[in-house]
Amino acid sequence: MSEETEFRYDTQLLIEGKDLDEDKIKDYFNTNFKGDCLLAVGDSELIKIHFHTNEPWKVLEYCASLGEIYDIVVEDMDRQSRGLQG
Repeated sequence: MSEETEFRYDTQLLIEGKDLDEDKIKDYFNTNFKGDCLLAVGDSELIKIHFHTNEPWKVLEYCASLGEIYDIVVEDMDRQSRGLQG
C-alpha cells in the first residue's frame, strides 16, 4: 500500500492583474487555506502560484478574484505516487 500525501493536489497557475501583491497573497493563503509548499512570486501584474492542498478549487476561486488565471495545472500527487496518471 502506498503512502498517502497529506496534501493531495499540486496546484499551479498564473494570475495576471493589476496591483497584485505577493505578500498579501501569501498572507491570505496562510490564513485561509490548509496546505504546504506555498510559492507566490512575481510582480504587480503577474504572480506565479504553486501550492499543495486538498482543496484546489478554493485556491482557484480566490486567485480568479484577483485577476485572470491561466496555465492552470492541478495534479493528483497521490495518484502519481501509485504510478498512475496524475
